[in-house]
Amino acid sequence: MKRDIFQAIADPTRRGIIALIAIQAMTPNAIAEHFDTSRQAVSKHLRILTECEVIKQEQKGREIYYMLEIEKMKEIDKWLAQYRKIWESRFEQLGEVLAIMKKENAKGE
Repeated sequence: MKRDIFQAIADPTRRGIIALIAIQAMTPNAIAEHFDTSRQAVSKHLRILTECEVIKQEQKGREIYYMLEIEKMKEIDKWLAQYRKIWESRFEQLGEVLAIMKKENAKGE
């Protein structure tokens, strides 16, 4: 089943897993050590992240390592970019209004 990228980041545990493996590839057991949840719960999160194509598996000897798919994370950044432009524009407008108010206040004193 193909999942949406935003399902991957909807859960705080999955965001935590993403943060962990963004630094280095890790085994499921190493990932599970960082959470107060069962190994099975972590495996479910890993499955969802894999289905969302945010992480990938790589077999190294007898171990499976999970690593981040940077290109997939860029989809989130592109989606956020449209809102970032709006927020920046509004902050600039606010700065202009505050500057006008400051000038008017200085004239009135």
